[in-house]
Amino acid sequence: MASATERRADRRLKIIDAAVEVLADRGFHQARISDIAQKAGVADGTIYLYFQNKEDLLISIFEEKMELLLTNLKRALQDVERPQEQIACFARFHFEQVQSNPAVAAVLQVELRLSNKFLKEYRPKKLWEYLEVFAQIVRKGQEEGIFRQDIDPFTAMWSFFGALDELAMQWVLTKPSRRFSLPVSAEQVAAIFTGGLRHQPQENTVEVL
Repeated sequence: MASATERRADRRLKIIDAAVEVLADRGFHQARISDIAQKAGVADGTIYLYFQNKEDLLISIFEEKMELLLTNLKRALQDVERPQEQIACFARFHFEQVQSNPAVAAVLQVELRLSNKFLKEYRPKKLWEYLEVFAQIVRKGQEEGIFRQDIDPFTAMWSFFGALDELAMQWVLTKPSRRFSLPVSAEQVAAIFTGGLRHQPQENTVEVL
């Protein structure tokens, strides 16, 4: 028999999952707490036992899903050794999550940006941890002499995420019948970044007198 703590955790997760569906379908501003409560099968007041308001619920969705993304990303990378392959694995993983969880992608890519609290007050530590995985890949490549030493890992990780984020946004906002291939995009993004990071062989030059 589940304990009170386990039942509370299960109910909280049930509310979060219901909120994802409602927010993806109706949008942040149009969705009501009562809609989410109905979808979760709980009373309206129950929502406020777990979350202060709709913005708090939205940020909780972000934290919950980012924690899951971070755990699964590390698992996906654990058997990949070469930094170049790790970058490709990261890109494929990110886009696989977008494609297999379109409702979550819609909330994180679109609705989250409509929250003033998230944009102005919240410090997304889980996102930074997610990006730091890429920075660590860059550092590893630099230590092994594969990647250029003049590339700042901080700049690299935000540039990489910017590419993934913008493509994911465009995919979410595009009608399903006209969506581009995320698997193809993953390979292309990986190629662009590994090509830019990799040491280029020195060309033999002949001095012309």
